[in-house]
Amino acid sequence: MALGFYFDMTRCIGCRACQVACKDKNNLPIGVILRNAKTYEVGSFPKVKAFSYSASCNHCENPACVGVCPVGAMYKAEDGTVIHDDELCIGCQACVAACPYSVPQYNEEAGIVNKCDACAYLRAKGQNPACVDGCPNRALDFGDLDELKAKYGSDLVSDLPILPDSSATGPSLLIKARECAVSGDAKEIPL
Repeated sequence: MALGFYFDMTRCIGCRACQVACKDKNNLPIGVILRNAKTYEVGSFPKVKAFSYSASCNHCENPACVGVCPVGAMYKAEDGTVIHDDELCIGCQACVAACPYSVPQYNEEAGIVNKCDACAYLRAKGQNPACVDGCPNRALDFGDLDELKAKYGSDLVSDLPILPDSSATGPSLLIKARECAVSGDAKEIPL
């Protein structure tokens, strides 16, 4: 069994409610964001299209962050998710440098790294990750990847031109992409 996120780009409106729910539930300081929603534009006037993408840890099959952690603070749990042990972390930021998705974030206030664990403490109680329940349009889901594929269809991808090459990491991520998001000329629209 491999657990991961499903993201329906066709339902996402870029409201960042998922980002706020994550930040609130994890009581994160300013500057630390474990789920990051961004909006992109494709094309040029008068033929412009846009899409939003909500990103967090992809709980990769071969996570780059795990192999570089000198103290074992970053590890794969039995359920396949990538977990960070705050008690073991020495704040060296090797995982921050290694992750191609820029997921682990250094928390200056605490002197350690933080990262998405898909709200392991909520899942242990049978609940969804905060970002999933925080999305007003139900663009996010989390669970067994095979079950998510069966539920949401076969036209799902794990790669987009806006993302780094995933061949080495194998992200546990399923995306229902907008057609405009698969072109290579997307530019981020800054907040």
